Amino acid sequence: MNPHTAVFLLCAALIICIAALCLCILYNNVQWRKLENILQDFQKQEYRGIMKQELLETRESKISALLRQILNTACFKEAHAIEEKDHVMELVSDLSHQLKTPLANIVMDMELLQNDSLTEEQRREFLSHTKSQADKMQWLMEDLLKASKLENGIIHFETKHTGIKQTIAAAVSSVYAQALAKQIDIITGEFTDFPLDHNPKWTAEALTNILENAIKYSPEKSRINILINRLDIYSEIMITDQGPGIPPNEYNRIFKRFYRGHAAENQEGCGLGLYLAQLIAQCEKGYITVSSRPGQGSCFHIFLLNNKRLCEA
Repeated sequence: MNPHTAVFLLCAALIICIAALCLCILYNNVQWRKLENILQDFQKQEYRGIMKQELLETRESKISALLRQILNTACFKEAHAIEEKDHVMELVSDLSHQLKTPLANIVMDMELLQNDSLTEEQRREFLSHTKSQADKMQWLMEDLLKASKLENGIIHFETKHTGIKQTIAAAVSSVYAQALAKQIDIITGEFTDFPLDHNPKWTAEALTNILENAIKYSPEKSRINILINRLDIYSEIMITDQGPGIPPNEYNRIFKRFYRGHAAENQEGCGLGLYLAQLIAQCEKGYITVSSRPGQGSCFHIFLLNNKRLCEA
């Protein structure tokens, strides 16, 4: 082979190798730049898990896609953790606000009980008031914890296709003493029992909360009517009282946690009963609405599924 040709081929091969090396370095720099951009986007909280660039099916692109997936998962977990933290803070804040008054009353009663000049009757009165405030705190904490567990899916309960009459009877029985104390008649319209998709225990609790609310705000010697209306998909349980009524602008608010309307300012309570009742109904794929006029009483409408299987079909 001609020496000049050999030198030429050697130089050409060397140039090709240098060019290939440069291209390889450039390609790697481009891929690392893409990975760097992903990390920078994540650091700036601009990353949303969306592929911004089309990558070739190479090892680098697979690593890039995997990194995006990892960062996307990290974003989701971070957002979920922040949401849980906010929920806990809101719960603690609500609980602190609601416990403040009964706790202050207990402290005041205990200070008064230390007075040696109190009569035995006064001492019993303060002790009774202290117990009622302690009971209120316990009831509040139990209901708030129950509502929180329902909200977050910690409590799960199954519904079954069973008769509704016994469930209504259980709710009425649980508030009988309260109604008797105010001479309020609870009248249930006659109907033939029929099955609804519900959980008897939890549905009875929801109905009890609504009945307690009706008794609390109804005048003495009034009446509460319970009627059943069968519809195509849902059946409706109507609980009507003769209380002060609810303004239309409060229809949605009364089902919010701790909300208490203007008519409730002089009544005991903390605004959890209707909120918990609505949560229970929603867990059963039902819902609760209200119709009312100020001064003309209120009617709560509880809608429960006739047959969940037919609705899903």
